[in-house]
Amino acid sequence: MECLAEDKQTVFIGCNTKNSYRANGTLKDVPDCQIIETPVAENLMMGLAIGMSLEGHKPIVFFERFDFILNAFDAIINHLDKLADISDGQFVPKVIVRVCVGRRTTPLFSGCTHTQDFTEQVKELVHFPVIKLLDKNEIFDAYMRAYHSTQSYMIIEENDLYRT
Repeated sequence: MECLAEDKQTVFIGCNTKNSYRANGTLKDVPDCQIIETPVAENLMMGLAIGMSLEGHKPIVFFERFDFILNAFDAIINHLDKLADISDGQFVPKVIVRVCVGRRTTPLFSGCTHTQDFTEQVKELVHFPVIKLLDKNEIFDAYMRAYHSTQSYMIIEENDLYRT
């Protein structure tokens, strides 16, 4: 994330991004001025990211749990994915959607409402790339590919990738 933050147009959006948790600790070295802490309001987070992308920013939206992304599906499916088509190319948002699947291992198993994985369902609903990371060694390349792409991306990470 520090590498992406070198571009001052990059902004990180989400709940638990600016507090001590800082998105699983992955934003600890990102300047506060590039982080927008939001309430738990997933559709708002996506709408904010889409709007900022249309103004030239490079937003990365952090969803702490995949389960909660369902609340943002209106913005993701009907706006992020289709805005270029419905505006005849006048508005082309580009957002990196960063999603975590909750920890399924003990001692911190976060429960059945925090560990659902909707990867395959999302792939059926959107036209932009949806990538699930299986190994921590894939993280850097996936974000670089998404960042340099001309389209939006959804990158799904297992929370267990951050276990030491």
